[in-house]
Amino acid sequence: MLDQVRDNYIQVADVDKRYGGKEGLLVLENINLDIKKGEFVSILGPSGCGKSTLLKCIAGLEPISGGGISTRGQVINGPPDGLGMVFQRDMLLDWRTILENVLFTVEIKGKVTAETKTRASAQLARFGLGGYENKRPWELSGGMRQRASICRALLTDPDILLMDEPFGALDAMTRDDLNVEVARIWQETHKTILFITHSISEAVFLSDRVVILDRHPGRIVEILDIDLPRPRELLVRETPEFGRYSGHIRQVFTKLGIFKNA
Repeated sequence: MLDQVRDNYIQVADVDKRYGGKEGLLVLENINLDIKKGEFVSILGPSGCGKSTLLKCIAGLEPISGGGISTRGQVINGPPDGLGMVFQRDMLLDWRTILENVLFTVEIKGKVTAETKTRASAQLARFGLGGYENKRPWELSGGMRQRASICRALLTDPDILLMDEPFGALDAMTRDDLNVEVARIWQETHKTILFITHSISEAVFLSDRVVILDRHPGRIVEILDIDLPRPRELLVRETPEFGRYSGHIRQVFTKLGIFKNA
């Protein structure tokens, strides 16, 4: 049983998702995906392909219409323990300080202690936010706010981290910087990370595997293994190997009609 859980830490089997009942809009169709413990997997696809919906189903935030989802061998019937989430919007509360925002998840569980506050401050310092504990979110840049939201997700030391296009609204340089931060987190902790993105280079840079989705309805068309050495630096994007992976994904999207030939 332990070997099975290790091999299929997150298991998505024959999952369909509809909105509006049995005859409603089919958003996801026949999704099958096994994620091993400690893997970094990205789900890549165009807008409207159901990437975020799939993530919410895995998080237990959306019911599925068919099939099954399990984490650590337990069927998902609601948000499971040991799971952290980072959303596209930072979801920080403007009337709370940055430290109070990071502590929010443990606070609603009644688990704030002096030790927790110390860990939260240390987490902020680790992400370059030392000295900003008493600032309000509106006093920080978008990148700094998203760093704080990652700190909040990591404070409870979840073994599974779900990230829903967390850097999609950021400028290119800030996005690159945070890509390096997330790669460092994975390198140091080997958490199981499922990352949603519409950026090909981001998916290839971060991932062990890239799941490519088509749209209308969302379905898996390919799962691509990324065999690039770790730890990875941004300069890996300039290598021929990186270019081959990115080019292959573009070819897939071109064949699907998502990218148009000139």
